[in-house]
Amino acid sequence: MMNQVTVLAVPVFSTLCNEGFRLRREVFIVEQNVPADMEFDADDLTAFHFVAVVSGEVCGTLRVIYAEDHAKIGRVAVTSPWRGKGVASAMIRAAMEAHGEARGNRFHLAAQSDKISMYERFGFKAYGEEFFDVGIPHYDMKNF
Repeated sequence: MMNQVTVLAVPVFSTLCNEGFRLRREVFIVEQNVPADMEFDADDLTAFHFVAVVSGEVCGTLRVIYAEDHAKIGRVAVTSPWRGKGVASAMIRAAMEAHGEARGNRFHLAAQSDKISMYERFGFKAYGEEFFDVGIPHYDMKNF
């Protein structure tokens, strides 16, 4: 990758977090036709938010939510010019490092089916049947 990716933990509704929300709107609602009322939810208020910044621009975002026995990574989004350039991997790595101790390094996520191999590099394994979430094929994945 030509430019350095900086991944930052950001407070909800901060300027950078709002840029992450804007990016989620662009990727999920505009590109992937996810209904707006299903994209943003009450978990956003208590989630831990991360953004990836390259050359001063927010180009990726994700959130981490604590469940009882694991941390759930979700809403992973990267703007189209930066896909395939390590941005999502940098965010996953940062989120797992920051929140690994909270739930015994046990992470769960629901991956879009075409993204499975990226998550496998971080020790995630798909389980169960493929399912459709807002019309997009997904697999549940966990690293435990």
